[in-house]
Amino acid sequence: MRVRDAVEADGEALGDLASAPAEVMRNVVHDRTVRVAERESESDDDSEVVGFVGFDAMPGTVRVTYLRGSRDARERLLDEPVRFARKEGMSVEVLVPESETATADIVESAGFDRVGTGPRFDGGRTVEYRLGPTEA
Repeated sequence: MRVRDAVEADGEALGDLASAPAEVMRNVVHDRTVRVAERESESDDDSEVVGFVGFDAMPGTVRVTYLRGSRDARERLLDEPVRFARKEGMSVEVLVPESETATADIVESAGFDRVGTGPRFDGGRTVEYRLGPTEA
């Protein structure tokens, strides 16, 4: 699996993974740090995006706003904001929809602690996870 910065041309693949319009995801690529995981292939022309992570840096905290894709991709991609936070001495927060138990398992396995409930998205509850700067 290869991880790289997302580009505008990834909008369609990101939209498919996030169940969102491609144009919205193109805007996300411009507004946030977005890294994609690609399945390795013989040629770059045949590469397939299998996951992505989107995150923002705020004072003292890196906030993960998207974590989508295959389980392997999400596990690998979660390292990206954690690595950034570690270098900057920041905490990392992840909001996980309550219905996404596999994502919650990935986040908990990475050492994040459940710290409470987050805001509602599309009528569904979210759970907030945090990894402190000394743990990151």
